[in-house]
Amino acid sequence: MTPISIHMDIALTLAVAAIMLGLGEYTKNRITILARYFIPTPVIGGLIFSLIALIGHTNHQFTLEVDDTMRDYLLLVFFTTIGFSASFKQLKSSGAAVALFLLCAIVLLVIQNIVGVMLAKGLGIAPLIGLAAGSISLTGGHGTSAAFGPLLEQAGAVGALPAAIAAATYGLVAGCMIGGPVGSLLIRRHHAQHHLHAANKHNTITTLETPRTSLSCDESILIATMLLVICIGIGTLLVSWLQTMHITLPAYLGPMIIAAAVRNIIDWRNWHIPEREFIVMGNVSLAFFLTLALMSMKLWELANIAGPLSIILLLQTVIMFAFAYFVTFRVMGADYDAAVIAAGHCGFGMGATPNAMANMEAFTRVNGPSFKAFFVIPLVGSLFIDFFNAIAITSFISFLK
Repeated sequence: MTPISIHMDIALTLAVAAIMLGLGEYTKNRITILARYFIPTPVIGGLIFSLIALIGHTNHQFTLEVDDTMRDYLLLVFFTTIGFSASFKQLKSSGAAVALFLLCAIVLLVIQNIVGVMLAKGLGIAPLIGLAAGSISLTGGHGTSAAFGPLLEQAGAVGALPAAIAAATYGLVAGCMIGGPVGSLLIRRHHAQHHLHAANKHNTITTLETPRTSLSCDESILIATMLLVICIGIGTLLVSWLQTMHITLPAYLGPMIIAAAVRNIIDWRNWHIPEREFIVMGNVSLAFFLTLALMSMKLWELANIAGPLSIILLLQTVIMFAFAYFVTFRVMGADYDAAVIAAGHCGFGMGATPNAMANMEAFTRVNGPSFKAFFVIPLVGSLFIDFFNAIAITSFISFLK
């Protein structure tokens, strides 16, 4: 029996993503453990869709293909809104935190590579396959996996590319699953929530309810949308221009930089900044991006990764949990902001920066905002970590050849 192939165009894909978001919220509200540990709604909804696709693939009844046209643009929208939050005035109080978190991230990616390589040797598989289940796929994500997978295969590791892609897919899910529990345990055991939650609530009112000008709500939304779209366009041109200079940046970094520049010009001129509108746009774009990313996963690829690779990935998950709980939290100050950063580091260290943001968004929605966390993690993720990860990976490959 030939399976029915169902290809959804952009309109249908977005409609289904919206349904999955609603279903994810419904499921989260009725399964206590999901709400208790702040599992992001997009992760729940996206996984439900992926499980349906897995059933169709396994039974050879149907295949589901989603349109990913909007996914990349939604990522640009989200990081552009993050750029609008990058005020130099606030950077002065967060600069040290950026350096400290970068140090944590570098130490973790080295540990991931050492663990992957040593376990691979112990389990009798090629050490480079273990490296594929290290910082290449976890801290690096799918993009780094696609870039370094072929290099591992050229170095003699047969099957390294699909192994890295599958490991990155696993990390995408695992990073979101453990972030909430880490943050929840930290604020419960260290009693960090009550005092700082109240303070953050006060800060939120001060920040978001800044005196407005005579702009109406419609005008403010229009201005926010115009600024957002213009910054994405100029930022995309910036990334393309830098590529002609042989400088490669992530696609979202250009718009984020331009938005940060615009934000600080607005601060300098003391103009109105539609902060609440940017926050809403960022949350919506992140929710849809993650839902679409998880909807496009092929879970049967994970099913094909058995034995040694699965053992490595499970141990990497335990290490990520322990590192965030015992190291990241303490290095970042052992307070409420540190707990949020630790929850975000789980998504950052196992999947990608958007996973970190989803973890923190789900966590802070219940426990209170943390500007420090939402500033530090995307800055490290977009500007620094790929550079240091590439150096570490290249060094390990050279040593293992």
